[in-house]
Amino acid sequence: MENPGYATDDKATLPSYEELPEQTGGFHQPPGPYPQSVTVPPIGPDELPPPYTPPGASLSINCKVCQNIVPIDGKQNQNVVKCNFCNEATPIRAPPPGKKYVRCPCNCLLICRATAVKIACPRANCKRIITLGGSGGLANVIVRPPNTNRVQCVHCGEVFLFALQSTALARCTCCRRVSSVDPSYIRMRVGMYLLLGLIFLGAGVGVTVGTMELAARSGGIYTVWIGAFVIGVLFLIRALFVGSIRTSTVLGPA
Repeated sequence: MENPGYATDDKATLPSYEELPEQTGGFHQPPGPYPQSVTVPPIGPDELPPPYTPPGASLSINCKVCQNIVPIDGKQNQNVVKCNFCNEATPIRAPPPGKKYVRCPCNCLLICRATAVKIACPRANCKRIITLGGSGGLANVIVRPPNTNRVQCVHCGEVFLFALQSTALARCTCCRRVSSVDPSYIRMRVGMYLLLGLIFLGAGVGVTVGTMELAARSGGIYTVWIGAFVIGVLFLIRALFVGSIRTSTVLGPA
């Protein structure tokens, strides 16, 4: 039986470079002089040809999480596609200028600034603080102080790290606003400032009444009056400021 796809005669030769356009019908040699010689590496026995997509076949990629096939027909203009099996995103294009992709250990695909050093996963069941590595893709080793916790800012909702030590007033690393992480600390401070303010105001009133006749002969007594009242008012203002501080949520140890 004859083999229509291969030459069976020992004397038969493969078509020359000039004969390929006539036999294949789909190849057209551009005009110009032919090169004298072309050097190509030999094909190894285990070498596979490059992937071939027949005309009309659907384009697809493998999901980077579950390795299932994700079709990308009509989605070539998107940066990422979502897998229908694991519902995770896989990038199919380079990130926008000045951005980079980061995948959280929970498999959430994040996009952040190219210069970002530390980001937080937005998923409610994760909320990890991810420290991005420098050159070589290695993560930076950071020695955290003891009793370091993850705190969700009450103002902007971002998660940052804070060590619960002597103070309970934390400054968010994102919005730079101050919030409390311990409501009892706020109540204690407000009570202390109110008490000090009332003590100094009471002392000012007492000194004013007790030294009324002495102040008529010595003008320096007025300085004591003014100092007592000013300190008392400042303590009351401080109590109002501390009482207005909102409380952030402590998510747990980092």
